[in-house]
Amino acid sequence: MSKSVAGEHFFLRYRLFLKLVLHGVICVMAFLGAYFLRFEFSIPSQYFPVIREAVPILLLAKAAGFSVFGLFHGWWRYVGIRDVLPIAGGCALGSSLFFAVAFFLYPPSSIPRSIYALDCILTFLFVMGARYLIRFSRETFERRSHPANRRVLIVGAGSAGQMIVREIRANPSLGMIEVGFVDDDPRKLRARIDGVPVLGHHGDIPRLCEDQRVDEIIIAIPSAPPSRLRHILEHCRDAKARARILPGVGDLIDGKVSVRDLRNVDLQDLLGRDPVRLDTDLLSRNIKGKTVMVTGAAGSIGSELCRKIAALSPARLVMFEIAESPLFDFEMEMRERFPGISAVPVIGDVRDRSRVEEALRIHRPSIVYHAAAYKHVPMMEMHPVEAVKTNVLGTRILAEASAKYEVERFVLVSTDKAVRPTNVMGATKRLAELVIHNMNGEGRRTVFVAVRFGNVLGSVGSVIPIFRKQLETTGKLTVTDPAATRYFMLIPEAAGLILQAGAMGKGGEVFVLEMGEPIKIVDLAENLIRLSGRELGVNAEIAFTGLRPGEKLHEELVIEGEDVERTDHPKVMKLIGSETMPPGWAERLDELILTATAGERVGVVGLLDALVKGYNPRYEYHKAPAGEDASKSLH
Repeated sequence: MSKSVAGEHFFLRYRLFLKLVLHGVICVMAFLGAYFLRFEFSIPSQYFPVIREAVPILLLAKAAGFSVFGLFHGWWRYVGIRDVLPIAGGCALGSSLFFAVAFFLYPPSSIPRSIYALDCILTFLFVMGARYLIRFSRETFERRSHPANRRVLIVGAGSAGQMIVREIRANPSLGMIEVGFVDDDPRKLRARIDGVPVLGHHGDIPRLCEDQRVDEIIIAIPSAPPSRLRHILEHCRDAKARARILPGVGDLIDGKVSVRDLRNVDLQDLLGRDPVRLDTDLLSRNIKGKTVMVTGAAGSIGSELCRKIAALSPARLVMFEIAESPLFDFEMEMRERFPGISAVPVIGDVRDRSRVEEALRIHRPSIVYHAAAYKHVPMMEMHPVEAVKTNVLGTRILAEASAKYEVERFVLVSTDKAVRPTNVMGATKRLAELVIHNMNGEGRRTVFVAVRFGNVLGSVGSVIPIFRKQLETTGKLTVTDPAATRYFMLIPEAAGLILQAGAMGKGGEVFVLEMGEPIKIVDLAENLIRLSGRELGVNAEIAFTGLRPGEKLHEELVIEGEDVERTDHPKVMKLIGSETMPPGWAERLDELILTATAGERVGVVGLLDALVKGYNPRYEYHKAPAGEDASKSLH
């Protein structure tokens, strides 16, 4: 056992005894110091007998005062501003008790009155000084044992930033050293907070990172709205330092802030989209007390729909999903988060008519949100038959069953890839829109609407998780084309607006969610590299792979001949004009489904080409021989 470990073991074992001895020494030193100050360092000899007799009384009185305020407990290494009042109270109480006892035991002239005041002041200073000296010594020792190798700039000089500074100092093993604060409050500029200077405002971040050789930027403003966070991150982009963010206020427990709570910057932070305001009264009237069914309930969009629906107090939430393990995990989450909601997991495939009808017959939902679909473009290019069976046949089965069991409202979750589709996935989703459009009316009670939007950040298989994994493993981020753009939206935002649009529909509408401006994929990759503290061309690179089968260079949200009009919600628009169905369309749709059921790839693609206006398959499909990789049949 090393000497330092043995010493620590000894201190822990006899900690209370050592504290009593140290406090006793401090009290005696303060008492003697009071006499030295009172008599200008020359104590008259007649006071020595009284001093010797009074010391035991003093120690007992101070011990009682300190015990009342808990000064013999706690760890001195963590002493802070909150310890000042208990220490002051303990010293004052101890001195008061000593004065009360001494007043009855000794004549007033034996102990000058100024001694009591000086003793109290010196005891407070010595007790505080001893604690801070021990804390300073320990921190200095630990810093030498764990030399800091990361220079940190903290954005936000508020309470969260100050707590980050204190934790960095208290935990040298983190390997950090704080170089300064950055804050836009002009009153804090050039001030020192906890001994750390406020070096500038947010716009100075790139310059300060270079001047101070900053390795890491910590954004410690947990209450910052997304738009302000984006503003800060735009300045961080230009710095050669890794940026990390403290979680939002809702993620912090009991107001405790820790460096270990820091998370990496996500690209959704850079989007800076403020929370969408929903018409909660409309949503509550639409969902509260009703049975709601969500297909694809364990997927990215489906699961978020379920969470938002559960928060609106439905009578029952039916979670329909084909994937067993994800549904099991999600059911556990829902039962923990919403114990008062009846959340019913149902294993089933939307392509199985009997299972779909059984679920609707048993649970009798008032609303169905159809989020089950195959969504990965390159994968569906290799498997067009499966895309048709799930996205087209599955939608028709569910829509027809909903009409049969008089579901009040059916909401299809669609995609911007249904607009002038160049891929199988987009073509099948466009057919799904047309299926429910033609289901509306004709004496049916069910209101059918579709909601169309672009990519969601953070979903399974989306660009952010892929980029992060590539950055951590190879450092090479793959982008299809330098000019490729996409519309992006956050998962909670998309789910909330789906509920909003679904509640607004009167029947037959296709709603389009306001997606903002399209974003270049290569810009996302470059921003992620910078914000991760890497440098493009040094320890990270971008490789252009070319567009994958079926991918577009730019996505669209409306089809030629369509236009949009505003609704009562600023983020939800409604399409004006719609594609008219040519004669024999229904028969061709039946033929497509039969062809897909028979597994005929070539026939499926040809019928998609004939049925979907604007669809022009760019690849030639051939039947793959048994056991051969289907991807080889793409040319």
